Amino acid sequence: MTDVLRRGRASLAFSFFAQGVAFALLVTRIPAIQDRYGVSDALLPAFLAAVPILAGVGSVSTEHLVKRIRPSRLLRFAQPVVLLALLGVGAGDTTVELGVSLAAFGLAVGMLDASMNMLGVSLQRSYGRSIMLSFHAVFSLGGIVGASLAWVGAHWHLALFVSYLPVVVVLAPLCLVGSRWYVDGGGAAVEEKAAGGGDGIVFKLLLPLCLVMTFAYIGDSTVSNWSAKYLQDVLGSSEQLATVPYNVYMVTTLLGRAIGDFGVRRFGAATVVRAGALVAAGGFAVVAVAPGPWVGMLGFTLLGLGLCVLVPQTFAAAGRLFPGASDAAVARLNVFNYVGFLVGSPLVGALGDAWSYRGAMLVPMVLVLVTLVYAKSFAAQPDRYGGGHERPRTADVGRGSNGL
Repeated sequence: MTDVLRRGRASLAFSFFAQGVAFALLVTRIPAIQDRYGVSDALLPAFLAAVPILAGVGSVSTEHLVKRIRPSRLLRFAQPVVLLALLGVGAGDTTVELGVSLAAFGLAVGMLDASMNMLGVSLQRSYGRSIMLSFHAVFSLGGIVGASLAWVGAHWHLALFVSYLPVVVVLAPLCLVGSRWYVDGGGAAVEEKAAGGGDGIVFKLLLPLCLVMTFAYIGDSTVSNWSAKYLQDVLGSSEQLATVPYNVYMVTTLLGRAIGDFGVRRFGAATVVRAGALVAAGGFAVVAVAPGPWVGMLGFTLLGLGLCVLVPQTFAAAGRLFPGASDAAVARLNVFNYVGFLVGSPLVGALGDAWSYRGAMLVPMVLVLVTLVYAKSFAAQPDRYGGGHERPRTADVGRGSNGL
């Protein structure tokens, strides 16, 4: 293991952390953003939907950009834009300014998510063992920190700009400095260009992973958007207690991802994904039948432990399936992150209004269980040496984004 790889892993982990902080600061202050700009309840969904739609555009654009520009350079550019766009959300006065800031945030986030996971996949290949879950664990930690900072801002009635400015002032320079040590997949990048970039991708093989990504984010958005309402309106909790499930979910997501790589190394990715799907489905089932808020809390705890492994392993599996076109595969797969996010919340809301919220919780449960059908797509792929595991290659480990 070289110092280049260690520095590359640490700098990329910090990028995941910063993205977790920024995203949490945006989504947890949506009521304050709505109040600041006077956005009506009817117009708010349009603003919120625009972010994942534009993020999908940014992810697709990244697939084409990485044919000419290294993912590390795209990440170096996109991360400050995300942070500055967040600051713009807090600084604007009109809905036009809000729209411009959210558009910049969405496009940059799509580029950021795609390039971060491209680098994570190539680093995992260089390490020769599972490390993707550790990056997403740090993202969860950033989400917890961001949500906590948002609570402080709301508690002290701080203006959005005042709340966001210290975070941007601290994180943006650190991200720029850390970007010096990003590690691109040198050998993988050469192979991918030789293979014609995304021309080597067979969508029939990628489709199962796209579906798993969508289902995982439908589950995630269900917790993010409906856990508080469900606990309060359906299970009869207090308003204060209703804020707890999402925090519990984030903490258990962090814990599950922190130990998940050890499970992948010991039992294999397919086994870990099957176990995660079963635990997540059990969590939704517990939530659906819970007689009271504390049992419901147990269900959301199980959801965090189960769902947390699906997304990181989906990115890693795409890299294994298409070793000569991993950047393009990750970029295309990342689009379904936003598809799940867009579908999940309206789906549960519509079913809850038309049927019941308890019944609505069974739909993401069934979708997560479908993951079991596609678990074989997560199995280790034979490499060029005929083995079942990835091996580090000299070309992959010897060059960082600054030419090291």
